[in-house]
Amino acid sequence: MSNVLTELSAALATAVSQADSGIVRVEGRRRLGATGIVWSAEGLILTANHVVRQDEGLTVGLPDGSRVAASLVGRDPSTDLAVLKAEASGLTPLTEGNKQELGVGNLVLALGRPGRTVQATLGIVSALGEGWRTRLGGQIDRYLQTDVVMYPGFSGGPLVDAAGQLIGLNTSALGRGVSLTIPTPTLARVADALQAHGRVQRGYLGVSTQRVHLPDELKAELEQKRGLLVVSVEKDSPAAKAGLTMGDTLVSFADNAVQSHDDLLALLAGDVVGTAVSAKFVRGGQVHTTEITVAARS
Repeated sequence: MSNVLTELSAALATAVSQADSGIVRVEGRRRLGATGIVWSAEGLILTANHVVRQDEGLTVGLPDGSRVAASLVGRDPSTDLAVLKAEASGLTPLTEGNKQELGVGNLVLALGRPGRTVQATLGIVSALGEGWRTRLGGQIDRYLQTDVVMYPGFSGGPLVDAAGQLIGLNTSALGRGVSLTIPTPTLARVADALQAHGRVQRGYLGVSTQRVHLPDELKAELEQKRGLLVVSVEKDSPAAKAGLTMGDTLVSFADNAVQSHDDLLALLAGDVVGTAVSAKFVRGGQVHTTEITVAARS
C-alpha cells in the first residue's frame, strides 16, 4: 500500500510540475492576485472575469518570475471569462485533456499562482452533467463540479487531471457554495468570440421589466406565480415591433416561463439573435401570444 501511495504522490507532483509553465499570475485588482491560464504561445491569457476589476494597468506574472504588462482583449460576465494579451511570446499553453475519459470520482487538481509560485489542491470530480446557462445567460457546455478547495487567488486558474492536462478554468463566481469549472469547449468558444469582437453577442428585446405576482386565476392557468411587468418599451425595438406595450406582463419566452429578470436574460443568448421567438404576455387579464425577432445588443 505504501508503494501505491508513494507512486500516486509522485505522479501528482509531476502533474503539477508539468502544468507549471502554463499558469500565470494576474494582477487585475487591488491587493489580491489571481490566476490565469496560458492560452497561446503569443501571450493570450484566459482568466476569470470577476478578478479583472480594471481595464487598464494590468500585469501578468510569468512562470519565470518576470512581470509583463497586459491589455484586456475582452470580457464576458455571463460566463465569468476574460481574455488578456500579455506582452510576451514563447509561452507554453497547457495541453488539453481528454474530456471523454473524465468521470465522477476521478482525481483532479486545482492550480493557482496568486503569488510567484504555483499552489495546488487535490479533489475529485463530484458531478458531471449536461450544458447549462448561468444566471446571466451564459452558455456553459458541460456541468462540471468538484470538491476542491478554492483558496484565495485560485479563481481563473486551471483544473487539471492526474496527468497535468487541462480540463477547464476554475471560478468561484458562478455557483454559491460549490466549486464549478468552466470546461475547455466553453473556453475555446468564448475566447474566439472575445478575440473577434471583444464581447460575446447577446440578445436584446428593448424592454424594462419588474417582477410581479400574478392573479390567482392566472397562477392556476399558467402554473406559475410571477411574471415580468413591462414598465417601458424602447421605440422601434424588437418588443415594440412585436406589439408589446407598457403594462403588459411577460410570462413566457421561447416556451419557457419567465418569473424574474434573470430568467429572461438566460434565454437571450447569442444563438437566438436574428430568430423569431414565441412569447406569451398578459393584457387585460387575457393571455396573448406574439413572436419577437431578437436583435443583437449593441
